[in-house]
Amino acid sequence: MINQAGLLERQLPYYVYKTVSTLGLLALSVAVLVLVDTFWVQLVNAGFLALVFAQTAFIGHDAGHKQIFRSFRGNEIAGLVICFMLALERSWWVDKHNRHHSNPNNVALDPDADLPVLAFTKEQALKKKGFYKFIVKYQAFLFYPMLFLEGLGLRLAGTLYLLANKIKYPVLEPMLMIGHFVVYFGVLFLFLGAWQAVLFIVVHQACFGFLMGSVFAPNHKGMLVIGEDEVMDFVRRQVLTSRNVRAHPFTDFWYGGLNYQIEHHLFPNMPRNKLKEAQKVVRAFCIERSIPYHETSILQSQKEILQFLHQESAILRGGEA
Repeated sequence: MINQAGLLERQLPYYVYKTVSTLGLLALSVAVLVLVDTFWVQLVNAGFLALVFAQTAFIGHDAGHKQIFRSFRGNEIAGLVICFMLALERSWWVDKHNRHHSNPNNVALDPDADLPVLAFTKEQALKKKGFYKFIVKYQAFLFYPMLFLEGLGLRLAGTLYLLANKIKYPVLEPMLMIGHFVVYFGVLFLFLGAWQAVLFIVVHQACFGFLMGSVFAPNHKGMLVIGEDEVMDFVRRQVLTSRNVRAHPFTDFWYGGLNYQIEHHLFPNMPRNKLKEAQKVVRAFCIERSIPYHETSILQSQKEILQFLHQESAILRGGEA
């Protein structure tokens, strides 16, 4: 039914609109940077630029899933452009994200379910040592502060991958990342001066990390965790490990379409502007077969995440929940 409805057809006009509007927001931020001398305005602008970066990342995510162009080459070029715009290492992200989609919330196979500073099972919590053990012990309380470092963590993980693995474009990808930082630091220090540029960078990168972390966390954190040896069919594996955040024009924009996480995991190459339409089919399918379909509000999703993290780390605090 979904194929017949054309929901998997590429939506180039939609993505042209999203790209042009995002570039317009970027131009506005640069204009404020160049023309305004009031520093508190620039700090607000740093937060605004973080929002622009997040929206740019969503376009890169969709390109990685081959949602934008019919041709493989077109999506590849789009992904490399995003690599330059955000300094997010392309080969690392594609490899990690593909493994995640194949085995979401599998403690042995999903890289997003095996993080040094978080524990998603009691067994993971008990394996933590030293500083990581302290962090995990209070992970529910430290979760939001850690999100401010997510932008730094993404760049660091990409750089380490680049140094340790064979990447698809071994010359181009490092050059694009270096080019990003040359332009980024050059523009900021040119127009703001040293200390103001440093503060701008701190605010911008912290807000970017928080935005990215707060968008991606509700997708799976606090949902079913699959053990290493558990066997589950494709539909249940994708649906039971995923959480939707209730549709609304604001959430559709803020989450870049990833608030339809269940539909995205079932049909990862479906353009994001078609996910809401697909939701009607998927929800009915799940209800008919008694497959739990979890959709909730923004606030409730955050509450569920924190309760889950607190519960799984309780064993390190003497067992109190």
